[in-house]
Amino acid sequence: MKYQRFEQTIIVRMDKGEDIVKQVKNVALKEKIKLASISALGAINEFTVGVFKTKEKKYYANEFKGDFEIVSLTGTINTMNDEYYSHMHLSAGNDQGQVFGGHLNKAIVSATCEMVIQIINGEVDRYFDEEVGLNLLKL
Repeated sequence: MKYQRFEQTIIVRMDKGEDIVKQVKNVALKEKIKLASISALGAINEFTVGVFKTKEKKYYANEFKGDFEIVSLTGTINTMNDEYYSHMHLSAGNDQGQVFGGHLNKAIVSATCEMVIQIINGEVDRYFDEEVGLNLLKL
């Protein structure tokens, strides 16, 4: 991974074999990011995304392997209990144009991933909401 910071914007290039989720955390910790938005595109050959079943208050994971283009990767960097926290969603398309997606758990780059991290001045923490079953923004 290589990246360059331009004031409040970071441009990231992730390389073949790198896990996008892990690299976002690496950049955020190195740059001491407490609040930011994320967007990206690229190519991946393995990814795991989850779907939250609201009635059960539980995530179910779906794993995919093959050649996929990132159609959309969006998310946030913030904190929970003043520690790093990220929340990302991924949609990826195969060679037939079928798109699969959900809450991003893991994505391995097959060629490259180009990401923009837009830092926001401020800090927003999260808390676990018993009723919903998720870590919500504390606003």
